[in-house]
Amino acid sequence: MRQSSNTSPGSGGAGTVADLSTEVTADMRQAIDPPNAIAVGPYSSAVQTGSTIFCSGQTPIDPETKSLVEGDAGDRTQQCFVNLFSVLGHAGLGPDEVVKVNVFLTDMADFEAMNLVYAQQFSKPYPARTAIGVAALPLGAAVEIELIAEAN
Repeated sequence: MRQSSNTSPGSGGAGTVADLSTEVTADMRQAIDPPNAIAVGPYSSAVQTGSTIFCSGQTPIDPETKSLVEGDAGDRTQQCFVNLFSVLGHAGLGPDEVVKVNVFLTDMADFEAMNLVYAQQFSKPYPARTAIGVAALPLGAAVEIELIAEAN
């Protein structure tokens, strides 16, 4: 990852150009892969860099059956959170450390049911969140949720 900051006249800066670069290397990130987590590709369940933990998207796969859970949108959403909180728990964190959540739904008609389950997962102040309607998700899942947590 490369970050740069350019300041030029008229942009509110002092008219100088500053190049602030940060390279993220493999030794700066630590994989978090609980033994019961199911990955459907070449990725880590989560990666920690510094005090920030980035959890990969979780679909509603039951780790015991290795299949998508049956049921309604609420049941599927709940399983996504079970999977995510298992990953966070492996890192010694829980819902209170979550700062950002992204929800992907293949049917926005499921938004209300997802929202009801979501509200039960966190306490106020709730994490920042984005909910996005998508055409398809891996394995034919109807919901996928990813999150970012910050260790205290």
